[in-house]
Amino acid sequence: MLANGAREIGELIRRGERSFSFEFFPPKDEAGEEQLWKAISELEPYRPTFVSVTYGAGGTSRDTTLRVTGRIARETSMLPMGHLTCVGHTREELESILDEFVEEGVHNVLALRGDPAEGPRAEWTPTEGGFTHACELVALARDHGGFSIGVAAFPGGHPGAESMERDLEVLLEKQRCGAEFAITDMVFRAVDYFELVEKASAIGVDIPIVPGIMPILNLGQVARMAELSGREIPADVRERIEVHRDDPAALRAEGIAMAAELCAQLLDGGAPGLHFYTLNRSKATREIFAALRITV
Repeated sequence: MLANGAREIGELIRRGERSFSFEFFPPKDEAGEEQLWKAISELEPYRPTFVSVTYGAGGTSRDTTLRVTGRIARETSMLPMGHLTCVGHTREELESILDEFVEEGVHNVLALRGDPAEGPRAEWTPTEGGFTHACELVALARDHGGFSIGVAAFPGGHPGAESMERDLEVLLEKQRCGAEFAITDMVFRAVDYFELVEKASAIGVDIPIVPGIMPILNLGQVARMAELSGREIPADVRERIEVHRDDPAALRAEGIAMAAELCAQLLDGGAPGLHFYTLNRSKATREIFAALRITV
């Protein structure tokens, strides 16, 4: 429990009970706003451990992220976590955003370096007066006080890292700076997640690492998202989906089945929970829960 009485995500995950969480993104218009709150209302009965709200590239959705996380804190039973990135911000601006989170009743943050506008493989150029590494943002949130801090982890390593080993050293440094848990990028195969956890543990990373889940309902869409994060869908996963490429309904059903299989493998193998990238929709997540016999 944080000093101000707020619930701490890191502590909730470390308790050992399986964590289920949902990720949303800030809506861009009125229709998107309506869809977001529809998804939130449909997923709230599942009593997630927490929900997170992403932060647009370069801080483009700063105000909306703050508004949405604040409304979740005030008007729902769910525990919100706001994303925060180094991209496009000075230290003073980041301190101001942390203050705004507190004012909105949000005391959990996911501290990210963020990617350049050109993509994760592009050369990183820090903002003048800002930070170069996520661990600096973690330390700032820690020293600011009153926050439980999560960070990102990457199966196979961040595409901008020299190697997976170097990326794991960065994860360890973020832990040393105050990170209490990590959430991975999209996990396509359980073996990739468990390799990440095993190698991280071997160098001293002992914070919980929660796998990120996104069912493949539209191959092109997920492939583009994977490409944007500097990755490719593994060949064996792609093959199972491509069999149904001319039948959208069958492809979607196979994507849900594969995601449910993956979730079961992850939980059976000891993952501390599951973090669902919802894309502001609830149906796929609810279908996966039904396959796993997780009910409201």
